[in-house]
Amino acid sequence: MRSGRRWVRAGTVLAVPYQVRTARVLTALALVLVALAAATLALGDLGLSPADALAALRGDAGTKTTFVLERIRGPRLLVGAGVGVALGLSGALFQTVTRNPLGSPDVIGLGAGAGAGVAVFTLLVPGSVPAPVGAVVGAVAAIGLVYLATGTGFSSPARLIVTGIGVAAMATAVTQYVVAVMLRDQGAELAAYVVGSLGSRSMEHVAQIAVALVVLVPCVAMLAHRLAVADMGDPLTDALGARSAQTRTLAIVLSVLLSAAAVAVSGPITFVALAAPHVARMLTRAPGPNLAAAAVTGAVLVVGADLLVQHVPFLEGLPVGVVTGGLGGLYLGYLLTTGWKRTR
Repeated sequence: MRSGRRWVRAGTVLAVPYQVRTARVLTALALVLVALAAATLALGDLGLSPADALAALRGDAGTKTTFVLERIRGPRLLVGAGVGVALGLSGALFQTVTRNPLGSPDVIGLGAGAGAGVAVFTLLVPGSVPAPVGAVVGAVAAIGLVYLATGTGFSSPARLIVTGIGVAAMATAVTQYVVAVMLRDQGAELAAYVVGSLGSRSMEHVAQIAVALVVLVPCVAMLAHRLAVADMGDPLTDALGARSAQTRTLAIVLSVLLSAAAVAVSGPITFVALAAPHVARMLTRAPGPNLAAAAVTGAVLVVGADLLVQHVPFLEGLPVGVVTGGLGGLYLGYLLTTGWKRTR
Protein backbone atom coordinates (compact mmCIF):
# COMPACT_ATOMS: atom_id res chain seq x y z
CA MET A 1 0.00 0.00 0.00
CA ARG A 2 2.89 2.39 0.74
CA SER A 3 4.07 2.10 -2.84
CA GLY A 4 0.65 3.21 -4.06
CA ARG A 5 -0.13 -0.20 -5.56
CA ARG A 6 -3.59 -1.69 -5.15
CA TRP A 7 -5.38 -4.67 -6.61
CA VAL A 8 -8.57 -5.25 -8.55
CA ARG A 9 -9.84 -8.73 -7.66
CA ALA A 10 -12.47 -10.97 -9.20
CA GLY A 11 -12.97 -13.55 -6.46
CA THR A 12 -9.99 -15.89 -6.21
CA VAL A 13 -9.51 -16.20 -9.96
CA LEU A 14 -8.15 -12.82 -11.05
CA ALA A 15 -6.06 -10.16 -9.33
CA VAL A 16 -4.79 -7.19 -11.36
CA PRO A 17 -2.38 -4.69 -9.76
CA TYR A 18 -2.59 -0.98 -10.46
CA GLN A 19 -0.94 2.22 -9.25
CA VAL A 20 -3.21 4.76 -7.58
CA ARG A 21 -1.49 7.70 -9.29
CA THR A 22 -1.67 5.96 -12.67
CA ALA A 23 -5.40 5.36 -12.21
CA ARG A 24 -5.92 9.02 -11.38
CA VAL A 25 -3.87 10.12 -14.40
CA LEU A 26 -5.86 7.83 -16.68
CA THR A 27 -9.11 9.25 -15.32
CA ALA A 28 -7.90 12.82 -15.87
CA LEU A 29 -6.70 12.04 -19.40
CA ALA A 30 -10.01 10.38 -20.22
CA LEU A 31 -11.88 13.48 -19.04
CA VAL A 32 -9.62 15.70 -21.16
CA LEU A 33 -10.29 13.48 -24.16
CA VAL A 34 -14.06 13.69 -23.58
CA ALA A 35 -13.81 17.49 -23.33
CA LEU A 36 -11.82 17.68 -26.58
CA ALA A 37 -14.33 15.39 -28.28
CA ALA A 38 -17.23 17.57 -27.11
CA ALA A 39 -15.45 20.68 -28.38
CA THR A 40 -14.79 18.99 -31.74
CA LEU A 41 -18.49 18.26 -32.14
CA ALA A 42 -19.77 21.58 -30.76
CA LEU A 43 -17.54 24.28 -32.28
CA GLY A 44 -17.90 25.77 -35.74
CA ASP A 45 -20.73 26.42 -38.15
CA LEU A 46 -22.08 22.89 -38.04
CA GLY A 47 -21.48 22.43 -34.34
CA LEU A 48 -23.91 20.37 -32.30
CA SER A 49 -25.61 21.83 -29.25
CA PRO A 50 -25.96 19.87 -25.97
CA ALA A 51 -29.61 19.30 -26.89
CA ASP A 52 -28.54 17.79 -30.23
CA ALA A 53 -26.06 15.51 -28.47
CA LEU A 54 -28.69 14.32 -25.98
CA ALA A 55 -31.15 13.69 -28.81
CA ALA A 56 -28.52 11.59 -30.59
CA LEU A 57 -27.93 9.55 -27.43
CA ARG A 58 -31.68 8.91 -27.18
CA GLY A 59 -31.84 7.89 -30.85
CA ASP A 60 -33.91 10.95 -31.81
CA ALA A 61 -31.25 12.78 -33.84
CA GLY A 62 -32.39 15.10 -36.60
CA THR A 63 -31.10 15.15 -40.16
CA LYS A 64 -28.42 17.76 -39.43
CA THR A 65 -27.19 15.95 -36.32
CA THR A 66 -27.03 12.63 -38.14
CA PHE A 67 -25.16 14.20 -41.05
CA VAL A 68 -22.58 15.82 -38.76
CA LEU A 69 -22.07 12.70 -36.66
CA GLU A 70 -21.92 10.19 -39.49
CA ARG A 71 -20.35 12.16 -42.33
CA ILE A 72 -18.33 15.11 -41.04
CA ARG A 73 -17.28 15.43 -37.39
CA GLY A 74 -17.93 11.92 -36.09
CA PRO A 75 -15.61 9.95 -38.41
CA ARG A 76 -12.86 12.55 -38.09
CA LEU A 77 -13.06 12.43 -34.30
CA LEU A 78 -13.15 8.63 -34.06
CA VAL A 79 -10.31 8.15 -36.54
CA GLY A 80 -8.22 10.73 -34.68
CA ALA A 81 -8.78 9.01 -31.33
CA GLY A 82 -8.07 5.56 -32.79
CA VAL A 83 -4.92 6.74 -34.55
CA GLY A 84 -3.72 8.38 -31.33
CA VAL A 85 -4.24 5.16 -29.35
CA ALA A 86 -2.36 3.14 -31.98
CA LEU A 87 0.56 5.58 -32.13
CA GLY A 88 0.78 5.91 -28.35
CA LEU A 89 0.95 2.14 -27.90
CA SER A 90 3.36 1.80 -30.80
CA GLY A 91 5.79 4.31 -29.32
CA ALA A 92 5.58 2.81 -25.82
CA LEU A 93 6.37 -0.68 -27.14
CA PHE A 94 9.27 0.53 -29.27
CA GLN A 95 10.89 2.68 -26.58
CA THR A 96 10.57 -0.06 -23.96
CA VAL A 97 12.27 -2.87 -25.86
CA THR A 98 14.95 -0.72 -27.52
CA ARG A 99 15.59 1.10 -24.22
CA ASN A 100 15.87 4.27 -26.25
CA PRO A 101 13.80 7.20 -24.93
CA LEU A 102 14.13 8.97 -28.30
CA GLY A 103 13.04 5.96 -30.33
CA SER A 104 9.78 5.51 -32.22
CA PRO A 105 8.58 3.73 -35.36
CA ASP A 106 9.15 7.01 -37.21
CA VAL A 107 12.87 6.63 -36.53
CA ILE A 108 13.11 3.29 -38.33
CA GLY A 109 11.44 4.65 -41.44
CA LEU A 110 7.87 3.39 -41.15
CA GLY A 111 6.20 6.77 -41.66
CA ALA A 112 8.61 7.78 -44.40
CA GLY A 113 8.16 4.42 -46.10
CA ALA A 114 4.38 4.80 -45.99
CA GLY A 115 4.62 8.22 -47.60
CA ALA A 116 6.93 6.87 -50.29
CA GLY A 117 4.52 4.02 -50.99
CA VAL A 118 1.64 6.42 -51.55
CA ALA A 119 3.85 8.65 -53.70
CA VAL A 120 5.07 5.84 -55.94
CA PHE A 121 1.62 4.33 -56.48
CA THR A 122 0.16 7.78 -57.16
CA LEU A 123 2.83 8.41 -59.78
CA LEU A 124 2.80 5.00 -61.46
CA VAL A 125 -0.88 4.00 -61.27
CA PRO A 126 -2.82 7.19 -60.46
CA GLY A 127 -6.32 6.50 -59.20
CA SER A 128 -5.93 2.72 -59.37
CA VAL A 129 -4.60 1.99 -55.87
CA PRO A 130 -6.17 3.60 -52.74
CA ALA A 131 -3.79 5.67 -50.65
CA PRO A 132 -4.12 3.40 -47.55
CA VAL A 133 -3.00 0.40 -49.62
CA GLY A 134 0.02 2.30 -50.91
CA ALA A 135 0.82 3.42 -47.36
CA VAL A 136 0.77 -0.12 -45.98
CA VAL A 137 2.84 -1.48 -48.87
CA GLY A 138 5.41 1.29 -48.42
CA ALA A 139 5.57 0.82 -44.65
CA VAL A 140 6.01 -2.95 -44.96
CA ALA A 141 8.70 -2.50 -47.61
CA ALA A 142 10.60 -0.03 -45.41
CA ILE A 143 10.47 -2.27 -42.35
CA GLY A 144 11.43 -5.30 -44.44
CA LEU A 145 14.44 -3.42 -45.78
CA VAL A 146 15.46 -2.43 -42.24
CA TYR A 147 15.07 -6.03 -41.05
CA LEU A 148 17.32 -7.35 -43.82
CA ALA A 149 19.87 -4.52 -43.70
CA THR A 150 20.62 -4.90 -39.99
CA GLY A 151 21.85 -8.44 -40.55
CA THR A 152 20.40 -9.44 -37.18
CA GLY A 153 16.71 -8.74 -37.70
CA PHE A 154 15.22 -6.81 -34.79
CA SER A 155 17.55 -8.22 -32.14
CA SER A 156 20.01 -5.29 -32.04
CA PRO A 157 18.39 -1.97 -31.03
CA ALA A 158 21.44 0.06 -32.08
CA ARG A 159 21.63 -1.43 -35.58
CA LEU A 160 17.86 -1.17 -35.92
CA ILE A 161 17.79 2.56 -35.25
CA VAL A 162 20.87 3.44 -37.35
CA THR A 163 19.61 1.39 -40.31
CA GLY A 164 16.12 2.84 -39.91
CA ILE A 165 17.44 6.39 -40.12
CA GLY A 166 19.09 5.54 -43.43
CA VAL A 167 15.94 3.89 -44.82
CA ALA A 168 13.83 6.85 -43.69
CA ALA A 169 16.16 9.27 -45.49
CA MET A 170 15.91 7.27 -48.73
CA ALA A 171 12.12 7.01 -48.49
CA THR A 172 11.82 10.74 -47.87
CA ALA A 173 13.95 11.42 -50.94
CA VAL A 174 11.62 9.25 -53.03
CA THR A 175 8.57 11.14 -51.79
CA GLN A 176 10.13 14.53 -52.44
CA TYR A 177 11.11 13.46 -55.96
CA VAL A 178 7.55 12.35 -56.76
CA VAL A 179 6.05 15.56 -55.37
CA ALA A 180 8.52 17.58 -57.43
CA VAL A 181 7.73 15.87 -60.75
CA MET A 182 3.94 15.58 -60.40
CA LEU A 183 1.33 18.09 -61.46
CA ARG A 184 0.60 20.86 -58.98
CA ASP A 185 -2.84 19.66 -57.88
CA GLN A 186 -1.76 16.05 -57.45
CA GLY A 187 1.39 17.15 -55.64
CA ALA A 188 -0.61 19.29 -53.18
CA GLU A 189 -2.97 16.41 -52.40
CA LEU A 190 -0.09 14.00 -51.94
CA ALA A 191 1.84 16.44 -49.77
CA ALA A 192 -1.16 16.72 -47.44
CA TYR A 193 -1.40 12.95 -47.10
CA VAL A 194 2.27 12.24 -46.47
CA VAL A 195 2.39 14.61 -43.48
CA GLY A 196 -0.77 13.12 -41.94
CA SER A 197 -4.32 14.41 -42.27
CA LEU A 198 -7.74 13.63 -40.76
CA GLY A 199 -9.70 15.55 -43.38
CA SER A 200 -12.39 13.75 -45.38
CA ARG A 201 -12.43 10.69 -43.13
CA SER A 202 -15.39 8.31 -43.36
CA MET A 203 -16.95 5.53 -41.32
CA GLU A 204 -14.97 3.12 -43.49
CA HIS A 205 -11.76 4.57 -42.04
CA VAL A 206 -13.27 4.26 -38.56
CA ALA A 207 -13.95 0.58 -39.18
CA GLN A 208 -10.38 0.02 -40.41
CA ILE A 209 -8.67 1.48 -37.36
CA ALA A 210 -11.23 -0.12 -35.02
CA VAL A 211 -10.60 -3.61 -36.43
CA ALA A 212 -6.84 -3.10 -36.14
CA LEU A 213 -7.14 -2.06 -32.49
CA VAL A 214 -9.51 -4.91 -31.65
CA VAL A 215 -6.99 -7.40 -33.04
CA LEU A 216 -3.72 -5.83 -31.84
CA VAL A 217 -4.53 -4.37 -28.40
CA PRO A 218 -5.21 -7.81 -26.83
CA CYS A 219 -1.86 -8.98 -28.24
CA VAL A 220 -0.17 -6.03 -26.57
CA ALA A 221 -1.95 -6.83 -23.30
CA MET A 222 -0.71 -10.43 -23.41
CA LEU A 223 2.86 -9.14 -23.82
CA ALA A 224 2.57 -6.54 -21.03
CA HIS A 225 3.90 -8.76 -18.23
CA ARG A 226 7.12 -9.37 -20.17
CA LEU A 227 7.54 -5.69 -21.00
CA ALA A 228 7.38 -4.83 -17.29
CA VAL A 229 10.87 -6.29 -16.84
CA ALA A 230 12.28 -5.57 -20.31
CA ASP A 231 14.19 -2.46 -19.17
CA MET A 232 16.24 -4.41 -16.60
CA GLY A 233 18.72 -5.68 -19.18
CA ASP A 234 18.70 -8.88 -21.22
CA PRO A 235 20.43 -11.15 -18.64
CA LEU A 236 17.99 -10.32 -15.86
CA THR A 237 15.03 -10.34 -18.25
CA ASP A 238 16.00 -13.84 -19.39
CA ALA A 239 16.54 -14.96 -15.80
CA LEU A 240 12.98 -13.88 -14.96
CA GLY A 241 11.64 -15.95 -17.85
CA ALA A 242 10.69 -13.03 -20.12
CA ARG A 243 12.92 -14.18 -23.03
CA SER A 244 14.37 -10.84 -24.05
CA ALA A 245 15.07 -11.56 -27.74
CA GLN A 246 11.62 -12.97 -28.39
CA THR A 247 9.93 -10.21 -26.41
CA ARG A 248 11.85 -7.55 -28.35
CA THR A 249 10.90 -9.04 -31.71
CA LEU A 250 7.22 -9.44 -30.78
CA ALA A 251 7.04 -5.91 -29.38
CA ILE A 252 8.63 -4.36 -32.46
CA VAL A 253 6.35 -6.34 -34.78
CA LEU A 254 3.28 -5.16 -32.82
CA SER A 255 4.66 -1.61 -32.80
CA VAL A 256 5.09 -1.69 -36.57
CA LEU A 257 1.59 -3.14 -37.12
CA LEU A 258 -0.04 -0.50 -34.88
CA SER A 259 1.83 2.31 -36.60
CA ALA A 260 1.02 0.90 -40.05
CA ALA A 261 -2.68 0.71 -39.12
CA ALA A 262 -2.59 4.37 -38.10
CA VAL A 263 -0.72 5.41 -41.25
CA ALA A 264 -3.21 3.53 -43.43
CA VAL A 265 -6.14 5.71 -42.32
CA SER A 266 -4.48 9.07 -41.67
CA GLY A 267 -1.05 9.17 -43.24
CA PRO A 268 2.12 9.41 -41.12
CA ILE A 269 1.28 11.74 -38.22
CA THR A 270 4.72 12.38 -36.77
CA PHE A 271 6.07 12.68 -33.21
CA VAL A 272 2.95 11.32 -31.47
CA ALA A 273 4.56 7.89 -31.07
CA LEU A 274 7.66 9.62 -29.68
CA ALA A 275 5.97 12.09 -27.34
CA ALA A 276 3.01 10.12 -25.95
CA PRO A 277 5.08 7.61 -23.91
CA HIS A 278 7.23 10.42 -22.51
CA VAL A 279 4.21 12.47 -21.44
CA ALA A 280 2.62 9.35 -19.93
CA ARG A 281 5.71 8.54 -17.87
CA MET A 282 6.04 12.14 -16.74
CA LEU A 283 2.43 12.20 -15.53
CA THR A 284 2.30 8.75 -13.89
CA ARG A 285 5.87 8.79 -12.48
CA ALA A 286 5.72 5.02 -12.74
CA PRO A 287 8.36 2.67 -14.20
CA GLY A 288 7.65 0.39 -17.10
CA PRO A 289 6.00 1.01 -20.46
CA ASN A 290 2.81 2.70 -19.11
CA LEU A 291 0.86 1.26 -22.03
CA ALA A 292 -2.63 2.42 -21.06
CA ALA A 293 -1.47 5.94 -20.21
CA ALA A 294 0.53 6.20 -23.45
CA ALA A 295 -2.48 5.07 -25.48
CA VAL A 296 -4.86 7.65 -23.97
CA THR A 297 -2.17 10.35 -24.15
CA GLY A 298 -1.75 9.62 -27.86
CA ALA A 299 -5.48 10.03 -28.40
CA VAL A 300 -5.46 13.34 -26.51
CA LEU A 301 -2.53 14.65 -28.57
CA VAL A 302 -4.06 13.77 -31.96
CA VAL A 303 -7.60 14.93 -31.15
CA GLY A 304 -6.25 18.12 -29.56
CA ALA A 305 -4.02 18.88 -32.55
CA ASP A 306 -6.90 18.27 -34.93
CA LEU A 307 -9.09 20.64 -32.93
CA LEU A 308 -6.42 23.33 -33.38
CA VAL A 309 -6.27 22.92 -37.16
CA GLN A 310 -10.05 23.18 -37.36
CA HIS A 311 -10.51 26.37 -35.34
CA VAL A 312 -7.25 28.32 -34.83
CA PRO A 313 -7.11 30.94 -37.64
CA PHE A 314 -3.45 30.67 -38.65
CA LEU A 315 -3.57 26.86 -38.48
CA GLU A 316 -6.97 26.36 -40.08
CA GLY A 317 -6.97 23.92 -42.97
CA LEU A 318 -3.51 22.52 -42.32
CA PRO A 319 -2.96 18.76 -42.10
CA VAL A 320 -2.86 17.68 -38.46
CA GLY A 321 0.63 16.23 -38.99
CA VAL A 322 2.00 19.75 -39.45
CA VAL A 323 0.89 20.69 -35.92
CA THR A 324 2.09 17.48 -34.28
CA GLY A 325 5.38 17.80 -36.15
CA GLY A 326 5.90 21.37 -34.95
CA LEU A 327 4.96 20.66 -31.35
CA GLY A 328 6.91 17.40 -31.42
CA GLY A 329 10.02 19.18 -32.65
CA LEU A 330 9.81 21.61 -29.75
CA TYR A 331 9.29 18.73 -27.32
CA LEU A 332 12.23 16.80 -28.78
CA GLY A 333 14.40 19.89 -28.34
CA TYR A 334 13.27 20.08 -24.71
CA LEU A 335 14.16 16.42 -24.13
CA LEU A 336 17.59 16.80 -25.70
CA THR A 337 18.30 20.00 -23.75
CA THR A 338 17.28 18.57 -20.38
CA GLY A 339 19.18 15.33 -21.10
CA TRP A 340 22.32 17.31 -21.98
CA LYS A 341 22.09 19.34 -18.78
CA ARG A 342 21.86 16.18 -16.67
CA THR A 343 25.05 14.80 -18.21
CA ARG A 344 27.14 17.92 -17.61
